[in-house]
Amino acid sequence: MSESDLAARAQEILGHRFRDADLLITSLTHSSRANSRVESNERLEFLGDAVLGMVVCGDLYRRFSDWLEGDLTKVKSMVVSRRVCAQVADEIGLTKLLILGNGINGQHALPTSLRAAVFEAVIGALYVDGGFEAAREFILRTVSAHIEAWSTTDNRDNYKSALQQYAQRWLSATPRYEALDEQGPDHSKCFEVCVVIGNERFPSAWGPSKKEAEQEAARRAFEILETRDN
Repeated sequence: MSESDLAARAQEILGHRFRDADLLITSLTHSSRANSRVESNERLEFLGDAVLGMVVCGDLYRRFSDWLEGDLTKVKSMVVSRRVCAQVADEIGLTKLLILGNGINGQHALPTSLRAAVFEAVIGALYVDGGFEAAREFILRTVSAHIEAWSTTDNRDNYKSALQQYAQRWLSATPRYEALDEQGPDHSKCFEVCVVIGNERFPSAWGPSKKEAEQEAARRAFEILETRDN
């Protein structure tokens, strides 16, 4: 596909006509294809990541006026995760427009981090070319369904529920909880629990009950998975 065709298709997806078409092409260009990393989409990815976080935070703040900071943070971290960004890039057809070097495998094998990066990079390009409102409109149009999905009571209040949904959706596995130790007298015991997903064991956690230890272990596992490059 020629650059002009790529730009036309990308503008259709983004719902914005770019004044600077070169900026749009840069947002689609992976470092494996660019003459240098500074000419790739990495700088726009950096900018887009910040804009994405701000828009999602603002939307959550307006939507849920009775939520505490912790609840808002949980959902925000889920919605802006690399896995969700990569999923959105796939859903809207952005992944297919990536400009890649010859050494990169076909789109079906692209890593999560690369697919997420192009989503953030086009947000950065929208912000530079069209301003904050252009970027905001695109973000809300593409991630609102994910905000709604992750803001349900079960996901918001329960890390075990959130981790289970995350693991089943993207890892095709169900978390298991293993009791490792317990200490203290009968009236004041502490319990150590860890999460196992597939063949991977995550850091253990202690709690004054097995339920609370499981919740803390789920939180630690979720945060590791959410920030991991795949």
